[in-house]
Amino acid sequence: MHVLDALPERAAWFGLLTPDLQERVRRDTLVTVYEAGAIIERKGERASAWLGVMSGLIKVSVGNPDGKIASLTGVPAGGWIGEGSLLKDEERKYDVVALRASQVARLPARTFNDLLDQSIAFNRYLLHQLNERVAQFIGKAEYDRLSTPDARVARCLAELFNPLLYPGKGPRLDITQEEIGYLARVSRQRANQALRQLENEGLLLIEYGAVQVLDLDALKHYGDIQIA
Repeated sequence: MHVLDALPERAAWFGLLTPDLQERVRRDTLVTVYEAGAIIERKGERASAWLGVMSGLIKVSVGNPDGKIASLTGVPAGGWIGEGSLLKDEERKYDVVALRASQVARLPARTFNDLLDQSIAFNRYLLHQLNERVAQFIGKAEYDRLSTPDARVARCLAELFNPLLYPGKGPRLDITQEEIGYLARVSRQRANQALRQLENEGLLLIEYGAVQVLDLDALKHYGDIQIA
């Protein structure tokens, strides 16, 4: 099966388009394979495409000249990012990096803008996505400053299972403890401790190279009371 045949399940917005627009998307979308650690998009480059994760796991991060890097969010398969830079026709303000081997789709800016011009349903989808992303980053700004490491790991996992940003995802996610540490900005050892605590509380199950969520709502609100 060609990777673009997976668009209906890797792009929740695809089914909202007319057959003609679906065909246009299939024709214009380019998929590239990246190895773990590869830079997909660099901060400062002009945004030229909407990015979709067909397989794998990527992260959005920022850094400074001293080499300090902060992960903003992780994006699993089914997630699409970068619409803000396209809408404002500006340079990207972050790096996009593959945390593991990943297939990334690029929908060209011209096609993206044509979808905006021709599909009310696509506009509505994008509006909901932007609203959810704003809420996500407001929440992240709060818990990154106030929460314990256990809570940061819990909230980080909850983000990756967000049903609006990453629809169709089941309760299991292929992700290593090292990758969780990168995204939650804690060491791998501290991520392991947090996961064990969350497992002991019955919120998730730790599997080899994966996590299965048992109580997503509890992960979303973990640490609301136990602020450090």
